[in-house]
Amino acid sequence: MEETERTVSSSDSRVDHICILIHGLWGNPVHLQNVSDALAKQHPYLHILVAKRNSDSYTYDGIEVGGERVAQEIEDELASLEKAGHNVTKISIVGYSLGGLVARYSIGLLLKRGVFDKVAPVNFTAFASPFLGVRTPIKGYHSSLWNALGGRTLSTSGKQLFLIDQFRDTGRPLISVLADPGSIFMEGLVKFKNKVLYANITNDRSAPWYTSGVSRSDPFEDLSAVRLNGVPGYDNVVLDPDNPVRLKEKEALTLGTRAWNTGNAIVSGLPFYALFTVLAPIGTTAFLINSGIQSIRSSQRVKLHNEGLAGSFLPYRIPVMMEQAIEAVSAGDPPHMPSSESEDDDGEKGQKTKRPKQLYRTRSRPEFPVLELTPEQFEMIENLNAVGIKKYPVHISLVRHSHAAIVVRMNRGAFKEGRTILRHWLTKEFEV
Repeated sequence: MEETERTVSSSDSRVDHICILIHGLWGNPVHLQNVSDALAKQHPYLHILVAKRNSDSYTYDGIEVGGERVAQEIEDELASLEKAGHNVTKISIVGYSLGGLVARYSIGLLLKRGVFDKVAPVNFTAFASPFLGVRTPIKGYHSSLWNALGGRTLSTSGKQLFLIDQFRDTGRPLISVLADPGSIFMEGLVKFKNKVLYANITNDRSAPWYTSGVSRSDPFEDLSAVRLNGVPGYDNVVLDPDNPVRLKEKEALTLGTRAWNTGNAIVSGLPFYALFTVLAPIGTTAFLINSGIQSIRSSQRVKLHNEGLAGSFLPYRIPVMMEQAIEAVSAGDPPHMPSSESEDDDGEKGQKTKRPKQLYRTRSRPEFPVLELTPEQFEMIENLNAVGIKKYPVHISLVRHSHAAIVVRMNRGAFKEGRTILRHWLTKEFEV
């Protein structure tokens, strides 16, 4: 397996900030090479660790196991830096795709392990991460088949992404627990000074807008009906997080114009659909065979992991609900995020602590209907919006595979819009 990792000379005393990059499903460190290179160029004294212990087929093993692997890798790296004479005081974590969920799990573990007592959490960033899972809210035969079978082809990770798992003794999907205000995962996420996500608005079949943008609606479903409001200086790729779209005035089209538009759309898509028709059966068969093999191997690895035979991960098997949440549940009160008015650090009342500004509406705009999500997904949206994550919709139009382009997974000219996104992130949202 090809690996990539940026290290900094132990003689350079200016290194005080570590940034961890975590790739997605079926991924490996090479997928984040361009993100790592862009970070290193912008911030040469930042220590960058591209996590590699949960790569390739290991990503089938689930968010819990992946989070434990990554947490241990981070602690090992911090210990190595300390041994080399560095005084690391700040930490940032970046997750791409499934890596965003793995990152959030590892954050909870690091919190309970006391890591954030030694290093201050600064930046949390997610690129195209399916924070609500990947169950599609779209109606139809294909969508129903996808929701029914998808979670059974990717071992533990698949069950978790499709919300058909039960995490430990909670009786709830793991992704739902990740967004529980009373969990160590949300408590850890809140501690990060800057929290931002970038979500594709089109051509992302792995993490569509509603899940990576944590949204009740999809204002980008019909791009011909809206005008995009881009952030100035970023080629209309990065959109305004507060007001990304506005409806166009409806134009009265003649019958001939409508027929021309429909015909043109069909003709332009013919090469793609023809190729898809030929390759889909072959690709689906190969995928199912490989998934079956990998699922068997994954279940064996997970069993060894849980039995402590694949490394020393027992320190990471800790309660995932904060003590105050457990006490609240025992008393009959539901756990909740800090209110907008609370006591200050000295315990004196009357000091108001403002909740982070919600930078994207938690409710759908009336012109964009609410999606048919599950009650758990709606609850996750409310909880995640309450911690003040800044959300940037991004419009990648040059390629059909925007999921790869958002982090420039390969050095392709058509992925240049991804470089625009990275430039925005590094100049506007990443604090050293």
